[in-house]
Amino acid sequence: MPNTVIWWSYHRPMLSPAERRERLKEVYREASTCTKCALAQTRTTVVFGSGNADADLMFVGEAPGANEDKQGLPFVGQAGKLLEKLLGEIGLTRGDVFICNTLKCRPPGNRDPHPDEIASCEDYLRRQVELIQPKVICTLGNFATKLLRGDPAGITRVHGQPEARAFGAHSVRLYPIFHPAAALYTPSMLETLRADFARLPDLLALPVPTPAPAAPPPVEMEPVPEPEEDVPEPDAAFPQPVAAPQLGLF
Repeated sequence: MPNTVIWWSYHRPMLSPAERRERLKEVYREASTCTKCALAQTRTTVVFGSGNADADLMFVGEAPGANEDKQGLPFVGQAGKLLEKLLGEIGLTRGDVFICNTLKCRPPGNRDPHPDEIASCEDYLRRQVELIQPKVICTLGNFATKLLRGDPAGITRVHGQPEARAFGAHSVRLYPIFHPAAALYTPSMLETLRADFARLPDLLALPVPTPAPAAPPPVEMEPVPEPEEDVPEPDAAFPQPVAAPQLGLF
């Protein structure tokens, strides 16, 4: 991705939980009227993210699909249902984690994100991470993995391999796994996803890693086809998870 920089300053302000939520709301309000790229002309709503503002585990996907664009919540389609099921198998719920995407707006037709669109959304993702400061960031699929790792290696090569990364003064474990949509299109992938998810409790139990060397220089990322998140599903709306503490916007 041209001119992409690993921009994480990662200095978490000493804020109370209430103050942190207010800061997240400020970022949300800014994102909700964003016109930095052409997606502002085609979106129905900005899909900022949802979940626990104090989460130790954060999921970063690719982009909203049609259901997300309508409801304003991430991962409410079939892929979201599978994500919730996999979380349940390791004793977690959506209310325990924070979920967002690399893009905050749906690309038309669920096409792959363009480099300029990812660049336009980087600052929103950076501030989300700075305020939530998770111990583990689980990247779902190629685009989130390449962006946060600063490396062109595809998800097939690096999935299930945690690594400590330094972002500014703070270190976090990045844990790439396949996007849940991959298992919807290729059912044999489900066991691979389950195996990668099964490692999450142990990763979360580890202390924050010692700061590692700075992230590598930015690399150019070519679009890599991967399954679209949007697949046929029932019309019933997926209910918003209710668990404290929640961001309270959605």
